[in-house]
Amino acid sequence: MKHLLKYFLGLFLCISANMYSQEVSCTDLVDFVKSEGRKVGTVSSYQLIDSSWLKSVSCYDVDGALAVIANTKTNDYSLYGKDYIFCGISKTYWDAFYYGYYDLGRSYGERFHKYIFDYKCDCY
Repeated sequence: MKHLLKYFLGLFLCISANMYSQEVSCTDLVDFVKSEGRKVGTVSSYQLIDSSWLKSVSCYDVDGALAVIANTKTNDYSLYGKDYIFCGISKTYWDAFYYGYYDLGRSYGERFHKYIFDYKCDCY
């Protein structure tokens, strides 16, 4: 099963606009990336305190490919959020989101939409 997940992860990370049928659940993909990937950086809930929808955003390196896991708020009072995974993010886009080099004055939410949001993994 582990080798099968590695195969699908590689497929998803290499092809951000996947036109194949959905073969892996997003929950399984998130779990795999969190357990097998090396964390590159995180924007914490403290840094996102003013965001109306983002709780945390973490980037993982899995065999040279970057995946981003965004935890979003389900409501204003919940301690837990919902994880979404984004595949095939370039190092340049992660750095632009994380550091805000090119978008001084823009919020993390605005930068997330500009650099990360379009790369949602094709999972169910």
